[in-house]
Amino acid sequence: MLGALLSIILSAFLIGAFARFAVPGPDPMPLWLTVLLGFGGSLLGGGIATAVYGRSRVFDSSGHGFVTLLLEIGASAVLLALYRRYVQHRPLTGAGAYTFPTRGVGIKRMRARFRQFGVDPDRMTPWRGKSSSPGIPGEQADELAKLRERHAKGELSEDEYERERERLRRY
Repeated sequence: MLGALLSIILSAFLIGAFARFAVPGPDPMPLWLTVLLGFGGSLLGGGIATAVYGRSRVFDSSGHGFVTLLLEIGASAVLLALYRRYVQHRPLTGAGAYTFPTRGVGIKRMRARFRQFGVDPDRMTPWRGKSSSPGIPGEQADELAKLRERHAKGELSEDEYERERERLRRY
């Protein structure tokens, strides 16, 4: 009984994790929500496979089993997309998909923890589009080089230089 329960939880977690991998952008969520996402996708995908193949033929062959697994992951990805769209109010594509969410389960607590460690979650983005913030490593290096030049020319005092340098290095 315990083995079956652990097997269900592990498979739901893996299906939910694959769904999170399939949808671009960060989707921070607690472990239990990933398991719930995978479990819901398993039920939906398994239901679709049962409707297509019939109850007794879902795992009749390895091909049916593979298609069932893909349907479960796809259904989980759809559930994740709905969560992102209607709970987090974030787009699924473009630059907005790669921003750190401001709403959702556990997001407020996670943002507070990041700020406690001196990290601004709004600057943690891998998006390579136009950005005015120096959060992207290449832009950050350029900003540091400009600061060094201004300091060498005497435009910035030692205190101003150190303060700006620390601000850039923080992110």
